[in-house]
Amino acid sequence: LGGALRASRPEEALPVLEANLALVKRYSDSKANRRNTLVLQANLANCLVNVGRQDEALALRRGIHAECVALNGVSHEATISAGSNLAISLDCAGLWDESQSLIRNQLLPAARRTLGHDKHTTLSLSQNLAVSLQGNPKCTREDLLEAETIMQ
Repeated sequence: LGGALRASRPEEALPVLEANLALVKRYSDSKANRRNTLVLQANLANCLVNVGRQDEALALRRGIHAECVALNGVSHEATISAGSNLAISLDCAGLWDESQSLIRNQLLPAARRTLGHDKHTTLSLSQNLAVSLQGNPKCTREDLLEAETIMQ
């Protein structure tokens, strides 16, 4: 229910998602349930973005990414996806350098190694890096050229 409401009526979905997450955390502790908890947290983070609570979403996405790394390792597709969401939140918070460093040093190498250069996730990460480079108010001419090269 919360997931269905998340996009159309996020203000109503938020308490549903929060309650669902609290229940799952309270009554489960297995590795499979940790993965389920991460999915619920990701849905909650998306909803927080939709209601304009970017700072809370960023904090939650940091935790999700750290937990994915601990649970699955840096090269797992779920970890790469969580890192991509974190990078987007970092950009929204104006933390351009941290976002670019995460994509360049961790996410793109892992995605290329694990998924391949031409997979959607890998290409999306490259696009996210280009957008981050262009969006940074302190971007240099070299940053713009790099972004243009990435997008070609």
